[in-house]
Parts: sequence; structure tokens; C-alpha cells
Amino acid sequence: MARPFLIRRTLARGLLRLSGWRTTGTVPRRGILVGAPHTSNWDWVLTMLLAWDSSVQIRLLVKNSFFKGPMGPIMRATGAVELDRANPAETIKALLADARTDETFLLGIAAEGTRSKSDYWKSGFYRISQQTGIPVTLAYLDRPSRTVGWGPTFELTGDVGADMDRIRAFYADKTGFRPELTTTPRLREEDRGREGTSG
Repeated sequence: MARPFLIRRTLARGLLRLSGWRTTGTVPRRGILVGAPHTSNWDWVLTMLLAWDSSVQIRLLVKNSFFKGPMGPIMRATGAVELDRANPAETIKALLADARTDETFLLGIAAEGTRSKSDYWKSGFYRISQQTGIPVTLAYLDRPSRTVGWGPTFELTGDVGADMDRIRAFYADKTGFRPELTTTPRLREEDRGREGTSG
């Protein structure tokens, strides 16, 4: 194991033990990582500790405002990828190019898109998975059990409702730091599909 990964794993395990959190699950070699519930900045910290404990590097998409000031170098050192939400196309294009050549491509996306409660998840993870053929991995944290981990990895079927039903079932018993801010896993495309078949 490369020395930087060994140092990170040792640090992560020490911090997790001190804070009373534990990790679980099996890390995939390739995956579009959906992280939820996302209700606090602590979610990012725990995601990094999970990655370091597993000795992997996650390309975690983070809005560009977090890269300003003293946080910028820290974000880049942890593998975070700066995303300009007003113009995400170039960032996504570069990541998709990496996905074609990197055998251990792990892209982390907070599908809720915000720490505030919303009506829908962002569908970027779904589109990127379909475009690349890389399966989705459901990463999670659960504050009551103080667990952060890797959930199931699976290929999307293209049936948005069925795929999201599977995702909803997995996250149904997972609780974030601020449960009142949790956004139920649901894509706008699901409602559009129903509207198209009604009447």
C-alpha cells in the first residue's frame, strides 16, 4: 500500500474510533457514489474518513464556493472536484473522459444537491451512470447508529421509477445529522413520466 494511503487510513481509523463512528460495507472498484442523507457539512468529513479508511480516492463533486479562501487547498488535497453549478458541463466532460481510462474510478455526488430540504434529488448521478455504464453505489451515513458505509452497488435498469424505488428502500432507515432537512429520494423525471401517461 502506498505510504499516503497508509497514513490516511491510520488517521481515519483513529478519528473514527475517537468519535465513536464505525465504517461498514465493501468499497467498489468503480462506481458513481450517491451519498445520502446530506443534511450537514459533517457529511463531507465522514465521507472522507470512509474513503481513507478504505484506502481509496473519491472524486467528490463540491460546489466551487467551498474552494475559496483557506478551504481551497484542503478541498483539493482530499480529492474534491470543483463544480461551477452555473456551468457544470466542462467539469462533467473531463470526469467522463477519466472514467473511460481509470480502472478505479469513484465519483461521489451528493444527489440531494443541498443541505436544505427540497422536493427532488438532482438526477446527475443517474445520467452519468447511464452515459458511462458505471454502476451506482449507495454510500450512506446513519447518525443514530454512528455508521458510515458502502451500501449496495448495482447497474441502473433505465426504468427510473423502479431504480428509485430500490434507492428509496435502501435509504428509508438512514438518518442524517438534521433529519428535518432530509430530501426524500425522488427525481423530477418520475413525476414527468406519470404526467406523460395520464389522461
